[in-house]
Amino acid sequence: MSDLTFAALGVSDPVVQALAARDIHGPFQIQELVLPEALQGADVLAKSPTGSGKTLAFGIPLVERTDRNGGAPAALVLVPTRELAQQVSEEIDSIARAKGLHIAAVYGGGPVVPQAKKVKGCQILIATPGRLQDLCDRRLVSLDHVKVLVLDEADRMLDMGFKPQVEKIMRLIPRDRQTMLFSATLDGEVGELARAYTEHPAYVEAELPRDLEQGEVGHKFVAVTAEDKIDRLVEELAAVGDTGLALVFVRTKRGADRLATKLARQGVGAAALHGDMSQNARERALDRFRDRTVRILVATDVAARGLDIADVTHVINFDPPEDDKGYVHRIGRTGRAGKDGSGITLVLPEQQAEVSRVAARLGHRESFEGEGGMVVAKAKVLYTSRRGRRSRW
Repeated sequence: MSDLTFAALGVSDPVVQALAARDIHGPFQIQELVLPEALQGADVLAKSPTGSGKTLAFGIPLVERTDRNGGAPAALVLVPTRELAQQVSEEIDSIARAKGLHIAAVYGGGPVVPQAKKVKGCQILIATPGRLQDLCDRRLVSLDHVKVLVLDEADRMLDMGFKPQVEKIMRLIPRDRQTMLFSATLDGEVGELARAYTEHPAYVEAELPRDLEQGEVGHKFVAVTAEDKIDRLVEELAAVGDTGLALVFVRTKRGADRLATKLARQGVGAAALHGDMSQNARERALDRFRDRTVRILVATDVAARGLDIADVTHVINFDPPEDDKGYVHRIGRTGRAGKDGSGITLVLPEQQAEVSRVAARLGHRESFEGEGGMVVAKAKVLYTSRRGRRSRW
């Protein structure tokens, strides 16, 4: 936490008081870097990991620069998943109400017309690209008055295939706007998107707050066969115990349901989480996991995007990820808030060559080597951003 105050950075009294009511009295590093630029209306490109405080970094200037008298959305936040849409909405709701602003969140999995009605009269709109494009195509939502645009977790949006929808939405928003883009990386397609839709942006990058840094994560690769794969998974889950939480990744939606059912037959309680579930069913599964009613959540990659559950002690790749980025994202769900964690990957014979290459590229060769891949090596997960850097692109 910085020694600066929000007031010293130019945040208004109503917002400062709303933050103080939540026991938030000083800015995190990312907020300290972004607020001076964003409050002045500058475009911002921010490289910052999940958990760094980025939601308030864009939420505060978004609230401060939005007029409460408008009858159509004047600020838009695009996010990759419905879970993140809900999290962002909850995070900035109190400061928005302090300024007399109304928020609406729209995302897939819910009925279209009721969501469209929520948008009427709101000043701040939080949306996933697919649902927002659908609403715009049906002329149920207008983006003609948007003055502030935020792209949150832009890298994930592109990874999930939302680039066509994002670009179409961008074309519907007035060019005379402020654009803020937040991403874990600003390379490749994200960098291209940033350059195409921002003008002379301020560039900042920040680290996780010290009390939220990654702990040590043990990487373990387990050789399995199709016949004993479930049994080996159950053995690994036994290590979770009565205090841990395990997030188990599978490749497909049907696979998530099937695995949860198979675990139940083995006497292991688990909830499934995937994109074909209704919103209510997804929320129930997450609530059961968070409150430890069930200690095992079986999820697909898409469903697990945006999850920020600090107490996950084990991440198990029942199906190995497709690439390096997928491995890092999955295993990054554990070892959070300075706590240690365990990352385990079950590897079929036909998968060993590819998984070994992923392990080698990510520095986990020692973990993979040895008979059965049973060697465990500790690896400190680090964020290598330059502390406190602010510049212009």
